[in-house]
Amino acid sequence: MTENLTKATFLEKVFNFEKNKEWEFEGKRPAVIDFYADWCGPCKTIAPILEILSEEYGDKIDIYKIDTEAEPELAAAFAIKSIPSMLFCSAEEAPQMANGALPKAELERIIADVLKVEKPA
Repeated sequence: MTENLTKATFLEKVFNFEKNKEWEFEGKRPAVIDFYADWCGPCKTIAPILEILSEEYGDKIDIYKIDTEAEPELAAAFAIKSIPSMLFCSAEEAPQMANGALPKAELERIIADVLKVEKPA
């Protein structure tokens, strides 16, 4: 299941930007973070794909969602200008951003290349 994050849970589970100036991932496993809004058509298109990926990858990655309307400070912290925008957080490297409603195959490629997580058989 994907999980909606508030600023408080984001600071705890992803990155505490109030405490750290440099990126320091707080998560226990790689994460995909979807910045979305309820009124956004492409966001609605990608939502079920993220749910499927969440089921397929299970406990290998976390998939989070951030409502940019409810959490404008988080959207501003990552300079979100268009939605959907996805932040890919690996355990070792700086996060990478992708914009737009990406197809499932492209999301799987990014998860493999950026997060270094292969899809379970």
